Amino acid sequence: MRKAARLLGTLLLVAGVLTVAWVITVWRWQDPFTAIYTHFEQEHLAHEYADRAAAFRARTGSDVAERHGYAAEAEAYGRSLRDGDPVGRIVIGRIGLSMIVVQGTDEASLRKGPGHYVASGLPGEGRLIYIAGHRTTYLAPFSQINAIRIGDYIHLEMPYGDFTYRVVRHYVVPSTDLGVLRNVGHELLRLQACHPRFFATHRYIVDARLVAETPVRAAGT
Repeated sequence: MRKAARLLGTLLLVAGVLTVAWVITVWRWQDPFTAIYTHFEQEHLAHEYADRAAAFRARTGSDVAERHGYAAEAEAYGRSLRDGDPVGRIVIGRIGLSMIVVQGTDEASLRKGPGHYVASGLPGEGRLIYIAGHRTTYLAPFSQINAIRIGDYIHLEMPYGDFTYRVVRHYVVPSTDLGVLRNVGHELLRLQACHPRFFATHRYIVDARLVAETPVRAAGT
């Protein structure tokens, strides 16, 4: 009995140490197992987005934004998107982020990468653009959202144009505050992540205003 008790005690001690080590690993960095899943999903999405962007530009022709305006092209592109589809690429230099944004903010979509809230706008439409992302799992795209500073630039690469936003504000709201999803009357990029990490009681929000936009030309033009 004593030998069995000592063995059980040792196993519990080892399990406790491993649990603490796991918590520290996820806290300092991210969950490595879900990260592997998202890494492969992002590779697949990158290829799918390249094909989608090329097809869209070939279908609409060159200098589409200059001829019709970004809003018309954004609306046309938005109609082609379904949940889980690649939308575009988000790049935030401050936190070393470069990932494909996925259409949808349901759990399945957010496992693939940062998710675009379907009811919000797309770059160039002059509306609120709402993008959410995980902080500790699935590559944790917004793990360092709190490190983004006012004045930093955020880039969104779309098939019809490249859009640059400058951070103007960051703040925390309760998770029940749905006001952050409402349109604000002008183009505004809004990023969201759970706050604090490991909990979902609040949302950490970063707002950025549009400062530059460049049309994308079709291949061969």
